[in-house]
Amino acid sequence: MRIHKLSILLVLLTMLLGFSIACSKKPSDDTIVKDIQDKVAADPDTKDSQVNVAATQGKVKLTGTVKTPAAQQKVEQIAKDEPGETGVDDETAVQPDAAAAPAQAMAPPPPPVEKPKPIVVPTGTTLTVTVGQALSSKTSQSGQTFIATLAQPVSIGGRTAIPAGSTISGTVVTAKSKGKIKGQGELTLTLTSVTVKGQNYNIQTAAWDSTVKGKGKRTAVATGGGAAGGALIGGIAGGGKGAGIGALVGAGAGLLGGSLTGNQQIEIPAESALSFRLSAPLTLPPPRE
Repeated sequence: MRIHKLSILLVLLTMLLGFSIACSKKPSDDTIVKDIQDKVAADPDTKDSQVNVAATQGKVKLTGTVKTPAAQQKVEQIAKDEPGETGVDDETAVQPDAAAAPAQAMAPPPPPVEKPKPIVVPTGTTLTVTVGQALSSKTSQSGQTFIATLAQPVSIGGRTAIPAGSTISGTVVTAKSKGKIKGQGELTLTLTSVTVKGQNYNIQTAAWDSTVKGKGKRTAVATGGGAAGGALIGGIAGGGKGAGIGALVGAGAGLLGGSLTGNQQIEIPAESALSFRLSAPLTLPPPRE
């Protein structure tokens, strides 16, 4: 009987010793806190989180902020996997800007910025130019080129498309000298290109033309510049249409009077102003802001 009691006492002592050893191996609260903090700082998903860790008798309390809901779940899982943990109270919060990010991603993109449109100078636009050299039905040659400058700017939509002074090239289409007794003098011109801000552009214009018919009798002819001289060309060329052409000649352009034979030629002095109309539209690049 006595031996039996000693056996029971020995068993109880062994159990108490085992329990004591087990309790001595349980991590302290400080160890739990430090271990969780280290793991949160090392994990790529949670290292940017601002998390505070506290532990009381193994129960872990998490506070602070995380950037995403996924990071919040990862921090909580790290705490739950910690040896010696007896419970986890997660009071962390997701940062407001991170929570709003998905909503911002769903917002429609801003409308594209409209690109500037090219400038189109329409058909029928008048180009008034000043010729740089004298042209004549007697001395000019078909195919000869001439240079002029734009006398008046061309504006489209309230903005200058072709500035005054722009260089313009032209061609003598026809130049035919008038005979003393019969035949007719003829001069036909057209514009072929314009230079705008250093860039050359091909253009198409209706022909400027004037014709003088020969006469077999003495003709009194007045010579001079300006609109009067231009209108005189029209009268000799045959009235209405010719008068309109003569009016386009402008200052300085006129009809050179011959001798008693009536030998008159079409003469356009240098610096004369002539007007042409575009027969096809001209497209220019968008204006620079």
